[in-house]
Amino acid sequence: MFGGQVAAPINSPHLRRSGSRAVVSDLGAELGNGVENSYVHPLEINGSKNASIPLVTAAIVPSPTLLWRFKVLLFLLWGFICGKTGWQSVMRMSADLRDLFLYEAFLYYNPLLLVTTMVWLWGINLWVFSRSNINYAKIFDLDQNHLTHREIWKCATWMTIIVPTSMTAYLYLYSNGEVSLAASQPVLLYFAVVMLLIFPFDIFYFSSRYYLLRALWRIVLPLQAITFSDFFLADILTSMAKVFSDIERSVCRMVHRQVATIAWFEADSVCGSHSVAIPLVLVLPYLFRFFQCLRQYRDIGERSALLNGTSLDTFPMSSSPAFLHMSILLSVLTCFSFSKYRVG
Repeated sequence: MFGGQVAAPINSPHLRRSGSRAVVSDLGAELGNGVENSYVHPLEINGSKNASIPLVTAAIVPSPTLLWRFKVLLFLLWGFICGKTGWQSVMRMSADLRDLFLYEAFLYYNPLLLVTTMVWLWGINLWVFSRSNINYAKIFDLDQNHLTHREIWKCATWMTIIVPTSMTAYLYLYSNGEVSLAASQPVLLYFAVVMLLIFPFDIFYFSSRYYLLRALWRIVLPLQAITFSDFFLADILTSMAKVFSDIERSVCRMVHRQVATIAWFEADSVCGSHSVAIPLVLVLPYLFRFFQCLRQYRDIGERSALLNGTSLDTFPMSSSPAFLHMSILLSVLTCFSFSKYRVG
């Protein structure tokens, strides 16, 4: 029964003659062409290794549903830890300091949270475009390596995790007396955002980052013909004017070492609410949009582009009297121009 003779065809390709090399046929062709990386174990017959039989092993991977549930569980756990730690840190502060400190934390992190929300919404837009069979890549003149809605959502997910984590660390460190470490949290976060955008190596969606930076450069300096993507991005920037103003206030306090202090709370301080930089930053996106309209008028000669640039919504109604008077003057000029302008 055991150790007996085993009959095999004389022309079997798996036999080895005495004193000769083993002759092995193309087992991949016989087994489906997928055994290059399989393990081959010798089988001993009659006390000698006479044959080699491949054992195909399959990689064990968890199901996508299990991975998704595990990620959701980790996300909920992270949210609970951040919420509990932040609440305990705020309650540990005195009542008179709590409101001022929360206002400062809101100023540092609210702009980045709004940008994160914008990224989520842009991913939803791309998802709707793809479901509606809209070729948005051709509309926005994107290359073949453009980000899909899934990749946009992946970036938004990481932003959703990193920004509240930094804010929680900021609250926790300040409430425990580590003022210098607390002050470093928003500084490190803003520095990381800038470095991620300008990182010169081919990682972190290099082509998409380069496309965004190039579009921003064309908006700031419209020295060439305006594309549809330039107009679209400039309109988004006008909607984020308040975000840019808050970022300017945050960077001002970081530069003047006023993070995690209340020295900035005085209106007449260098980073106070009476700073002239606030209306200037608020009006910059509208000025860029205005210059785009002028460039379009220069290229195509249509008066509608010029009137679009001088319309009332081109400049924000700022609290500064100078900008308010400018808006009123431009509105009067726009009404006069429309009275003289006739379509067709």
